[in-house]
Amino acid sequence: MGKVGLRLALVGAAALLPLGPAFAQDVAPAVTAPAAPVAPAPVVIADTNVEPFYAARPGQLVWLKNADTRAAATKLADILRRATVDGLADGPALAAAVEAALARNPVPSVPAVAPAPGTPVAGLADDKMISVAWVRYVQALKAPVTGYVYGDPALALATPKPYAVLFAATAAPSLASHVEQVASVNPFYASLRDTALKNGSADDPRVRASLDRLRLIPATGRAVLVDVANAQLMILEDGRVVDSMKVIVGKKNAATPLIASTIHYVTLNPYWHIPQDVTKRVVAPIVLKRGVAYLKAAKYEAVAGFGGEKEKLIDPESIDWKAVAAGTVEATIRQLNGPDNMMGKMKIGFANNYGIFLHDTPHKNLFNMAKRNLSLGCIRVEYPFRLATWLLGSEPVAPNSGPEQNVRVERSVPVYVSYLTARPDGEKLAFAPDVYGLDGQSAAPSSPLQAR
Repeated sequence: MGKVGLRLALVGAAALLPLGPAFAQDVAPAVTAPAAPVAPAPVVIADTNVEPFYAARPGQLVWLKNADTRAAATKLADILRRATVDGLADGPALAAAVEAALARNPVPSVPAVAPAPGTPVAGLADDKMISVAWVRYVQALKAPVTGYVYGDPALALATPKPYAVLFAATAAPSLASHVEQVASVNPFYASLRDTALKNGSADDPRVRASLDRLRLIPATGRAVLVDVANAQLMILEDGRVVDSMKVIVGKKNAATPLIASTIHYVTLNPYWHIPQDVTKRVVAPIVLKRGVAYLKAAKYEAVAGFGGEKEKLIDPESIDWKAVAAGTVEATIRQLNGPDNMMGKMKIGFANNYGIFLHDTPHKNLFNMAKRNLSLGCIRVEYPFRLATWLLGSEPVAPNSGPEQNVRVERSVPVYVSYLTARPDGEKLAFAPDVYGLDGQSAAPSSPLQAR
């Protein structure tokens, strides 16, 4: 759970320490989540030079070559007209330029004859201009998404070079189909964009910010998407939601950070590794008041460190608890696995700077609450075994009864902890409250999406 992990209740017997949301409000987070952009970050065009691509293919056109490629150019003009919603401010101007280029180069009445070497190619300048427009658009869609912690750097988007953009276009079996596929980004993105355009909400800051975050989601393969704004986890296959469940996420003053990372294993019978700030603010004062016997009663153990061989037991009497409470000395404390463990029966880890996990919880009743911004950063999952079964391809079974049993996910799955204040809901849009204030000033939420 880590630095902004679960602090909703320090557990043991209920008589030892109060449980529930009221206690959570007394424990402030040590680390706050990074701010996300109010609107899509401006697109920085590093390179739109298409000349090297054309120089490598002398005498060949990309867009004005035949009926299919011209259809792709026509489709591109339609896409560019609405491209402001995709973050390309001059999309309409580029659309007009593409249409003018098509008009200057009508379909020939007789099949084109390949020009002799060195002969100027008709329409080449206009073809290059259309290529520049396409490169600009693709670079807008693939521009880096800010506001995330990239636990797996491979998931970050990078602005592609013109040669790569055009090579992919000419390698596609159908240029028209390729243009449409790239422009869709992924099914979730396309649905939100199309619904927003139909409802005249393309300029809504929640729509723009949600679209910007959705650019990260892959169009193919498996992925887990946690929508913090709606406190919902979605299981995606080829960009489409195949299952969903409720989650509990961070409160307004303890925002769950936005993360892009990868799940490699599921941990059964987990320890709860208590965050240092919680040990300092809560555990140490209780030990000073009740003595180290409290730790045993609460099923806590003092260890040399977290992770593997570091977790060697140490005598809690050897710890200067006054110094721990003062913050000048750190004490590493874990809670034994069992029915009261705050990780529940399993946790699903992934690399991030905040020690955030997806995990089970013994407090199932909290999922019945309509507003589930209850934790100080942690992500508690309504049906963790269902999620684990999907990840593993079979029901999770611990190799033995010991603690911290890691079961490998054979094909690692990317996980995106995102924040979608606008989502498609049938023919309309559903808006979630901007609890964290990441999307700027916006209208009061309407038609909230109900977690399914």
